[in-house]
Amino acid sequence: MTIRRIMATSGGFLPTDRWDVIKPGKTFLRMLTLTGNERPRVCFILTASGDNTGYLSKSYAAMSDLNCDVTHLQLFTQPNAPVRDHILNSDLIWVGGGSVANLLALWKLHGVDIALREAYEKGVVLGGVSAGSLCWFQGGPTDSFGPELAPITNGLGFLPFGNAVHYDSEAQRRPMAHNLIESGTFKQIYATDDGVGVLYENEVALEVVVDKDTSESEAKMAYLLEKINGKVLESPLPLGMIR
Repeated sequence: MTIRRIMATSGGFLPTDRWDVIKPGKTFLRMLTLTGNERPRVCFILTASGDNTGYLSKSYAAMSDLNCDVTHLQLFTQPNAPVRDHILNSDLIWVGGGSVANLLALWKLHGVDIALREAYEKGVVLGGVSAGSLCWFQGGPTDSFGPELAPITNGLGFLPFGNAVHYDSEAQRRPMAHNLIESGTFKQIYATDDGVGVLYENEVALEVVVDKDTSESEAKMAYLLEKINGKVLESPLPLGMIR
């Protein structure tokens, strides 16, 4: 049976001691191992940033020391490759951050959403950061519409939950996530601090992965939010295997 996998993160890549140079963190490296291929075919999709060329260049450079074949799918000003073929010929797809609202609109316009669903069912490992994390869920808090966070509820829904990214670094994120549970907008929300990813297999949260080792005082977390007996409960998820 095909295993469907998504690594939803508030990280994925780490800064280095070189200006504007990044390297893969443990969440991204975990995805590479999950492909099961000695030389995985990695595809970057950076629609949420408007296919920002600087972001794309940094992403390619970050892969230079890894045994991978790297490509990208861009939609501006037109797709650079046949959308479905390019996605289905990948082993790992990484979606970058930016505006999840714009991403979802453009994906629908170009059929990226349909191709990604097919790839997911085929076993292509999917993942991403921020907007590239939120897109796989039903929705969650987003700054796509301005500096004040607003909920988005038209995510792809591959994962039947809400999602809250940057949980520890942006003050509006935690209160809004709690409000979305309290209001019944989502029955469950999975939240990740910066540098944390949750691996889902067949729509079940399986493992919490942190991009880099930290001290106890700097510990990064993932959480599950749900409403129990009329109250919003926020439960920390243990690092490593959840189940």
